[in-house]
Amino acid sequence: MNSSNPRQLHLLELVRQQGTASVEHLAERLGVTLQTVRRDVQRLADAGLLARFHGGVRVPGSTTENIAHPQRATLHAEGKARIARAVAARVPADCSLMLNIGTTAEAIARALLQHRGLRVITNNLHVAHILVDNPQCEVIVAGGSVRARDRAVVGEATIDFLRQFKVDIALLGCSGIEADATGATVRDFDLREVKVAQAILAQGREVWLAADASKFHRPAMVALAPLARIDRLFTDAPPPAPFPELLEAAQVHCVIAGEHHDTETAPP
Repeated sequence: MNSSNPRQLHLLELVRQQGTASVEHLAERLGVTLQTVRRDVQRLADAGLLARFHGGVRVPGSTTENIAHPQRATLHAEGKARIARAVAARVPADCSLMLNIGTTAEAIARALLQHRGLRVITNNLHVAHILVDNPQCEVIVAGGSVRARDRAVVGEATIDFLRQFKVDIALLGCSGIEADATGATVRDFDLREVKVAQAILAQGREVWLAADASKFHRPAMVALAPLARIDRLFTDAPPPAPFPELLEAAQVHCVIAGEHHDTETAPP
């Protein structure tokens, strides 16, 4: 599945809001045929974003394990590419940044291949492999234990290494953004990943979060940071309720990466 169209994102949002939903209910809410809903549900289930049961669908049960890296690399690829272009358009020349793990970070690295005077510190070997082809970019790779499944560098040695630096932009991805009693929380699945991401966040003069629209209302076990800790959020579709109000309350600058132009919402 290369990307989700707006109808499929809406379907996903409806199921996440309710936990479960029948095919008939979804067809009525979306104003489409049962056949269309079944086709959309099948695509989303194949991507691991929904779980099917007789007559309906539910959100996947696990909040402890993310989708495998090769599968994530193809999910929402078009949206991630738009996000990457929007981020790259706002990264100035001659600046320093940290990039963490994730397929969105890898898309951003590809969008930065023409930038000049960059210094990039990363714990993502995929990002390092991409950006080393930019002769105007110095790439610094964090030390630590390399995780085979996604080429992430993690562990206490990684955190100690990152703490030596202060960068202009700490650029993070995540697995989910959930509304909660505190407002909203940026979340991920793996505690070791989160500890490294928190170290990156702490070393940035500005903190940018890149998250496609499927991340809203997506549950994940480990809290990375409150939404208010983010300066800019880059996404590919208007955030669903209640996130517009939560972003405003948290004073987060939101950039919605469109196909032809971006939309920006500045904090009050």
